[in-house]
Amino acid sequence: MIGPATTRSAVRSKNILKPHLKKQWVIPPQANAAFVAAMEDVLEVYQRPQDPNRPVVCLDETSKQLIKETRLPISARPGQPARHDYEYERNGTANLFMLFAPLEGWRHVEVTDRHAAADYAHMLRDLSDKHFPNAHKIALRAGQSSTHKPALLYEAFPAPEARRLVQRFDRHDTPKHGSWLDMAEIELSVLSAQCLERRIPDKQTLIGEVAAWQNDRNSNHTKTDQQLTTRRCTRQAEAALPSIMNDAGH
Repeated sequence: MIGPATTRSAVRSKNILKPHLKKQWVIPPQANAAFVAAMEDVLEVYQRPQDPNRPVVCLDETSKQLIKETRLPISARPGQPARHDYEYERNGTANLFMLFAPLEGWRHVEVTDRHAAADYAHMLRDLSDKHFPNAHKIALRAGQSSTHKPALLYEAFPAPEARRLVQRFDRHDTPKHGSWLDMAEIELSVLSAQCLERRIPDKQTLIGEVAAWQNDRNSNHTKTDQQLTTRRCTRQAEAALPSIMNDAGH
């Protein structure tokens, strides 16, 4: 039987400061009107109904360290997990671009050799002309990376082609310190947990593994459980800009 003394002891133990423990967290900026404006803009886009003429697509990227085994792993057996030697060989890195259309339950992952503006520009052209060629305009939710800027299209393509692509997109950028608004980042987290948290030796193996994961989720039209709304995020806005939010009567 758990008595009051046991409960008080558990509460005291839970509330003891543990300075040796730390958590990495996204902390929104204080008193930042730009954060609130960008947040509410992104949330409005996420609440739009599905429209084939104006699909919503989120774009983000990550990297993957490629690791070779130096000794043959021992396969799993009943009662014994697979065993890998603690030594390994680094084999470079690969970059992964994630395109995610949350309302369609569609995603495409492109594996490239590097994080470069030219790769980003070609991803946008593929998004426009290959993946959604019949869309009137694509609502693009992009991140804050230095390569995620419209001007980089002009570095990769002749000016007329760059201008054509700029006009194909309606951009909505995630605010700084607002990665919790980024559905493509959420999808990348799922990819990492289900596919990437192990040793992958080379780019070709990575491409095959990512393609299998992508095809499975696309065939099931797997969507993100989107629960972010302007009302639910009001407390974030109040923390970021309390004086304006309070004056507005939120």
